Amino acid sequence: MKKFAAVLLVLICSCAGVFAQADSYAKEHYTKKEVYITMRDGVKLFTAIYTPKDASKIKKYPVIMQRTCYSVAPYGEDKIPARLGPSETMMREGYIVVYQDVRGRWKSEGTWTNMTPVIDNKKGKKDVDEGSDTYDTIDWLVKNVAFNNGRVGQWGISYPGFYTAAGILSNHPALKASSPQAPISDFFFDDFHHNGALLESYFFTYPVFGVQKKDTTSKAWYNDQNIKANTRDGYQFLLDMGPLKNADKYYKDNFYWQETINHPNYDEFWQSRSLPRHYGKVKPAVMWVGGWYDAEDLSGPLDMFKRVNTTDPSAYNTIVMGPFGHGRWSRETGHTMHSNIYFGDSIATYYQKEIEANFFDHFLKGPGDKDSGLPKAFMYNTGKKVWEKFDQWPSPAAAHTKMYFGADGKLSMNQPSSAGSVSYISDPMKPVPYTEDNTTTMGFTPHNYMSEDQRFAGRRPDVLVFQTDVLDNDVTLGGEIMAHLKVANSSTDADYVVKLIDVYPPDEKNNAYMPNKNIILSNYWQMVRSEIMPARFRNSFEKPEAMVPNQKTDVNCRLQDVLHTFKKGHRIMVQVQSTAFPLFARNPQKFVDNPYKANESDYVKATETVYNDSYIDVEVLK
Repeated sequence: MKKFAAVLLVLICSCAGVFAQADSYAKEHYTKKEVYITMRDGVKLFTAIYTPKDASKIKKYPVIMQRTCYSVAPYGEDKIPARLGPSETMMREGYIVVYQDVRGRWKSEGTWTNMTPVIDNKKGKKDVDEGSDTYDTIDWLVKNVAFNNGRVGQWGISYPGFYTAAGILSNHPALKASSPQAPISDFFFDDFHHNGALLESYFFTYPVFGVQKKDTTSKAWYNDQNIKANTRDGYQFLLDMGPLKNADKYYKDNFYWQETINHPNYDEFWQSRSLPRHYGKVKPAVMWVGGWYDAEDLSGPLDMFKRVNTTDPSAYNTIVMGPFGHGRWSRETGHTMHSNIYFGDSIATYYQKEIEANFFDHFLKGPGDKDSGLPKAFMYNTGKKVWEKFDQWPSPAAAHTKMYFGADGKLSMNQPSSAGSVSYISDPMKPVPYTEDNTTTMGFTPHNYMSEDQRFAGRRPDVLVFQTDVLDNDVTLGGEIMAHLKVANSSTDADYVVKLIDVYPPDEKNNAYMPNKNIILSNYWQMVRSEIMPARFRNSFEKPEAMVPNQKTDVNCRLQDVLHTFKKGHRIMVQVQSTAFPLFARNPQKFVDNPYKANESDYVKATETVYNDSYIDVEVLK
């Protein structure tokens, strides 16, 4: 697992990369200084500052900053990475680039807290959070870094995206532009959980987040807790581990695992770590960035963008959603692929040059008014494979449309005239796999499943399939999705997974860049969107309730937004199932107070019935 820890840093820390051994642009054009910046409570945070060599009294530069829990390596003032800032474009345009280890991580002092709770009303110097640390850092930078122009921008991807989103709450007057990218917004609804359902696919990552370091360090102090699985098959490893209570043999001393299993409901522990509820008036210009196929933090940018729209409609608040997996807009891959789907060439470069660089240039070097030339929402249509611009998101032009789950397997816009239902048996001891690719079931994030072929699941007896007739015209879904399930369960608890799928026609040709030559796009069932909803939380995430056996029950499942055109000749499909393992931990299907501490005897088979007045509510763009 030491190899995994190294790979993690490369993938997640956007300042990471191949450190140049030879001369590089950054080394030739930037100088580096390492400092400790003292926060208001006395804790010192390690900070690396890269300044253009031509900075002077007559040529001042803005500051672009990233705060991270993933290390600001390379350490040492003589060590300069091959790339600085959000992109090579911005590095060459010239910025004072700042990286900081957040408190409790790597070379910074203090105690590490996951998703530091926000303190809205700070009463003294001991009341600190990421907003106050951002404020204190910016204040020091603009007062002490030579030749800065007094304007600061912040960006970050994933956890650094959270620190960027939390930094908005600093309200420092010098913070002019903020771009939280794939930000975590609430650990109960994205990243480690979806609607309170635990992502067991993250099981091997808890050492990174649940071990306190003893001193400032440039070494990964958590490696000793990494699990030596002796297999690449995460499905089998986690199935063999049995109930989650058995994980204590690995993580008894992991504070984050213990926090997670001791807070199964949306209590004060999780609520205090939720960012969206704290947004009111927003001072900096904000550009949220995400990927439609982000398996970690899809909901973060969408939810927080909408929250700011509600709480401060006058703010400069924009969003960009591209055809990317987690953070993959930050590195050009040439042919832009997700799993087996090809979207075009150099899409990351287009984003970096035409969107991201223009945003920061306008607010940090340019006039800084709201007339940036960028739209409110810059969204990539993953079916047409083109960028589209919107004045609002979701678009007011979208029409809500109900698509009903017919007992005959039809997905139809016509409500069934007669009552009917279809059932399946869910067995948590033989859970539906979330993917056919066993190489992705261990590690940090199973990126590819979000656009993978779903034929393997839809051909199982414990997965229901509903699909339209072949489409006579293009149908574009643009906006929010809510599945309204009418279900009955022979037991007292269940999860319901709803998947929206684009069924390709039989004559679909493979693209030229297929990563696996054994995959065919003929009749491909492409995942467009999916989500899970535990029935225990159907009425309240704070107070779970058992289901009444065999009683018809409403369970609503919100899926994240889409912008996807289902083309003429394709079909729209919905699949419903109760397990997707090991992406999500198995529901015992017997209601217990804390499913993380369920016994093996609590895991029971259940008959799940879906009635044909169930439907999925989508927004259709004309």
